[in-house]
Amino acid sequence: MSSSTINFILIFALTSFCILSTASAHFHPCTETFLSLTKIHNLSKCRELTTLGAEFGWKINQNNKNWINILFGTRLYEDFGWIAWGVNPGKMAQMVGTRAIVAVINTNGSISAKTYNITSDTKLGCKLEPTKFEEAQNEVLFQNISVYYEQSLDIYIMKAIVVLPSGDAGYSISRLNHVWQVGFDIEGDNPKKHPTILQNVDSTETINLETGFGHHVGRGRHHLRMVHGILNILGWGTFLPAGVIIARYFKYPLERFQNWQFCLHVSCQVTGYILGTSGWVVGLCLGNLSKFYEFKIHRIYAMLIFAFTTLQMLAIRLRPKRIDEYRKYWNMYHHLLGYGLLAVISINIFHGIDILKPKDNAWKWGYIGILIAFAIIVAILEIYSWTKFKRSSKQSNVQIPAANAPVTGPPIPQPRP
Repeated sequence: MSSSTINFILIFALTSFCILSTASAHFHPCTETFLSLTKIHNLSKCRELTTLGAEFGWKINQNNKNWINILFGTRLYEDFGWIAWGVNPGKMAQMVGTRAIVAVINTNGSISAKTYNITSDTKLGCKLEPTKFEEAQNEVLFQNISVYYEQSLDIYIMKAIVVLPSGDAGYSISRLNHVWQVGFDIEGDNPKKHPTILQNVDSTETINLETGFGHHVGRGRHHLRMVHGILNILGWGTFLPAGVIIARYFKYPLERFQNWQFCLHVSCQVTGYILGTSGWVVGLCLGNLSKFYEFKIHRIYAMLIFAFTTLQMLAIRLRPKRIDEYRKYWNMYHHLLGYGLLAVISINIFHGIDILKPKDNAWKWGYIGILIAFAIIVAILEIYSWTKFKRSSKQSNVQIPAANAPVTGPPIPQPRP
């Protein structure tokens, strides 16, 4: 591995770390349409939340800063479902422990809003029961709750007054953990489990209501996912196939570079392995950070890819010599395993993109473009190889009969006995 390649990888890792460390706290102003809505409701601040297309507006009561007027809006892509917003007194913003307002929208258009305490039993599939919070319990209070559909914006609006308990109850306007959610499964007036895609599980934030700045736990993970995806697409999805193409087609199209063929093949494979393994390690870190959900199929594929690619890398040192009798069987195993890995890698990259669900399809179309480019290159090299092979076969067929042709002419006289 050349020092320049190692330096590039180190620079890339340091740059990614700098991005992650500086992008954790941001202020995202809300859209103009939602801003106009907050002005109608006499609210002073608003911000666009990082997931589910949600927006949030608020105003702190000047006489009592524990009283907060809030306005939450998000789009529901079905005719029925539920939306939720709540606060969490814990050390971090998460679903478990959240005191929430949940509004259920039925198929007939009726809307029912209730308050809930989201406990760990909810994760186990237990039915979510409404909870009435009381001031005597030093709990947060939700007053004047109203939910309606804003037709001009095509979003559902949740409006309420939030009364935070005084004292050491875990709530602070300078560091308030709030959670929002959207679901499409209901049973009567009761909400059921929401989808487990990343947009839903990342819907948490710690916000400073006085400044408007928020620290989104999922934002750091979002950048890590970008790094994870880029490293895997470059390593497993680009350099490894390039190395396979070099190994497969060196005989004819790259015959002038046969001395360099093995070096090019190994360089591509080693570079792809280092980048892919780096992406795999980032994926393990993301798995450890994701305590409340996992993607088993994606993880199993990743483990298989890393294990068998590591086995392939051992060929650099442990491959048999050309004179060994079992070399041809080893070649068959090495080639078949390599082709199988390429198929699994493509499947897992598409699966990862589907998990990520970016706002546009740039990731998916970008990788499809890489596959199309490889397909065109392989088709051209395959045609060239077959043409070269046919010409070589014809030349050998012409030369062999000429060498073995019978001698014509007068008979050679034999000596007499």
